[in-house]
Amino acid sequence: MDAVGTVGTVDAAGDVEVLIAGAGPTGLVLAIDLARRGIRHRIVERSERGFPGSRGVGIQPRTLEVLDDLGAVDAIRAAGGPCPLMQIWEGPERVRERDLVHRAAAGPATPYPELLMLPQWRTVEVLYGRLEDLGGTVDFSTEMTGFSQDGDGVTATLRRADGSEETVRAGYLVGADGGRSAVRKALGVPFSGEPVDPRPVLIADVALEGVDRGHWHMWPKADGGLLAARPLEGAETFQVIARFEDVTYEPEVTRDATPEALLALLERRTGLPGLRVGEVTWASVYRARAAMAERFRTGRVFLAGDAAHIHSPAGGQGLNTSVQDAYNLGWKLGAVLRHSAPEALLDSYDTERVRVAADVLGLSTSVHADDRAHPEDGLHRRGPETLQLSLHYRESPLTREARRDVPEGALRAGDRAPDAPCVDASGAEVRLFDAFRGPHFTLLDLTGEPPRQPLPATPWLRTYRVGGPEADLHDAGGHAKTAYGSGLFLIRPDGYVGLATDEAGDVAAYVRAVAVAG
Repeated sequence: MDAVGTVGTVDAAGDVEVLIAGAGPTGLVLAIDLARRGIRHRIVERSERGFPGSRGVGIQPRTLEVLDDLGAVDAIRAAGGPCPLMQIWEGPERVRERDLVHRAAAGPATPYPELLMLPQWRTVEVLYGRLEDLGGTVDFSTEMTGFSQDGDGVTATLRRADGSEETVRAGYLVGADGGRSAVRKALGVPFSGEPVDPRPVLIADVALEGVDRGHWHMWPKADGGLLAARPLEGAETFQVIARFEDVTYEPEVTRDATPEALLALLERRTGLPGLRVGEVTWASVYRARAAMAERFRTGRVFLAGDAAHIHSPAGGQGLNTSVQDAYNLGWKLGAVLRHSAPEALLDSYDTERVRVAADVLGLSTSVHADDRAHPEDGLHRRGPETLQLSLHYRESPLTREARRDVPEGALRAGDRAPDAPCVDASGAEVRLFDAFRGPHFTLLDLTGEPPRQPLPATPWLRTYRVGGPEADLHDAGGHAKTAYGSGLFLIRPDGYVGLATDEAGDVAAYVRAVAVAG
């Protein structure tokens, strides 16, 4: 593949405005976001029908908020379920139960407080269904075999399963094509990292009988290495994980794992009688590694998801960080392509997401290290930091904190915008997340006073006065005031506070400079 050229104006005669390589969760979330913005896009996937395995099974609360905005959260929640209690075993004997994850009650600011479990193949199905609802589709069995970029766009070559080829012209290309990303390699972007754990791990989706489906079963002291089995939501299968303590050992069970080989492994490590193994629907062997691309943007080409960063699976951060990559990039592409935002806005994708990815890599590696430090428990309890609700963009060039004397611990520009229940003039409940939902910016006026200056009028900015004279929403329970304090808060389309100020003039200046010039 070639990857050369500089950034210029979009070629209006191009086939599509955005070409996406890869239809995993990252590519699908980006396609959904672009579809609702009316951005002409195309998403291609080399496989026949998407990812077949369970792999990324934990959907964090912040990702549920993203899926709420994109119109997919109800289907995701209907398909998934809570993380089950962990049943610790020693051989055939049950030892104790323990809880792996941080659990909290839903509150006014956080409607989705807990991790949701769902096999990745099912998540992909739900996202594909949502894309279809919006009129989009995926070109399966279609591989991007090469591309070049110039000042006006990207020219890519696509090859179908029958060997036929097609040339596509796009304004931008997004490589969401996984940890072995061909797009990243073609760009020559360094992918730096290190092994997190040299021990090989087998992961397989199997039909298993002989253990109950109400627990996440774990044998942390099994001969040869930890073994775990967890029932998968919406399926008859279990996800089986087996760690091999001998780092030189080549597991007898590989990608073409047989039921006979898996049964022998399970019997040897658990000592349970009467186990039965049926079909093995997917299997893989991996060694935990952490790595990150040196940059996420090269001219008109972007890297997202595993193409930009890979993590240890400990703590359930990888899929969730990837989804937020797409969510961050989608609104910025929309702003440039539809609202005359400055091209430099796209640079902030790299600036913001590189820092977040580095922090998440550190968190995943730390959780993995905690697991190794507590071998008797199998997996160390996950803390609230894994929920991704505290991730922020306070240091971003898009963030403006213009208030004086902000109290310690208060919401600041760059933070995630909390939810809160309010009521409208008719008395009907309207949550702030209802106001945020959609591809627009949202201005919350919590000053409690009539505006001293006119607020900017643009179709991509919606204003809600919360409390005070001529209120659009009434903060009947005081939850919005508790979450935000007083002032004007401009909420980005990805649900983060871009600007916090007391002056309406700051809002107009931010809108002109950052994202919605037209």
